[in-house]
Amino acid sequence: MTVALFIPCYVDQCYPQVARATLAVLEARGVEVVFPMEQTCCGQPMANAGCQDDARAASERFVRTFSAYDTIVAPSGSCVAHVRHHFDQLPPTDAVRRVRARTVELCEYLLTLPEAPVVEFPYRVGVHVGCHTLRTLHQGTPSELGASGDGPLHTLLRRMPGITLVPLDRADECCGFGGSFAVDEPAVSARMGSDRVADHRRHGAEVMVSADMSCLMHLEGIIRRQGPPLPVMHVAQLLNGERP
Repeated sequence: MTVALFIPCYVDQCYPQVARATLAVLEARGVEVVFPMEQTCCGQPMANAGCQDDARAASERFVRTFSAYDTIVAPSGSCVAHVRHHFDQLPPTDAVRRVRARTVELCEYLLTLPEAPVVEFPYRVGVHVGCHTLRTLHQGTPSELGASGDGPLHTLLRRMPGITLVPLDRADECCGFGGSFAVDEPAVSARMGSDRVADHRRHGAEVMVSADMSCLMHLEGIIRRQGPPLPVMHVAQLLNGERP
C-alpha cells in the first residue's frame, strides 16, 4: 500500500524528529510512503485567525499536491480536522472532495493496519488529546457529552508493554494554545496550559504524550519556564522505540 505523507509546517520547522518517527513507524508496518515535495501548509493558522481569504492559496496548493493519492496521512489531528471540515471554503470540485475524504490522522490510520512488533515503554504517561482531535475528529467522547471514551491514541499506547497511563482530573481540557489565541490572550492561554501541566504532575506522569505537537509545543514552553522538567513526546516517537 502507498500513502502520501503530509508533515505540518510547524513539525517540519520545529520538530523534524517527529516527521522522521512518523515515516519510520509507517514503513515498519509495510506501508510505502511518498513525500510530495510541493507540500507546504494546509492553511489552518490563517483560517483559525479568521483570515479565510489568506488561507485559500495554501489550501488550494494542498489540494493540487495531494489529490492524486488514495490516502494522505498526517501526524496532526488539528491539520486533518482542518482539511476534512474547513476545506468547505473551497469550491466543491472532485479534487477537493477526494482530498477531504482521504486525509487521515496517523493514529486512526495505524489502527487499520496489522499490528507491528510491540515496543516497550516503561514509563508513567499522561495523555493529552487535542481539542480538534477529540471534538472535531471524534477520537473519544468529551466529558460534557458523558463518560470520557478512549480513542485511537489510547488504544495504541495500551498495546505498549510496561506503559502506565495515569488518570487525569480533566483529561479532555484544552491546553490553551489555540493558535493565535495564545498570542491574543496570553494570560488566559498560559493559565490554561499551567492547569494542564499541573494535572499531569499531580498524578505522577513521567512523560506527556499527544498526537498533536502544536499542543505539546505550548505545554513544553510552560514546563520549561516553570520547572522541573517533564518530557513531552509525540506518539510516533514512542511507537518508533524512542525514550525521553
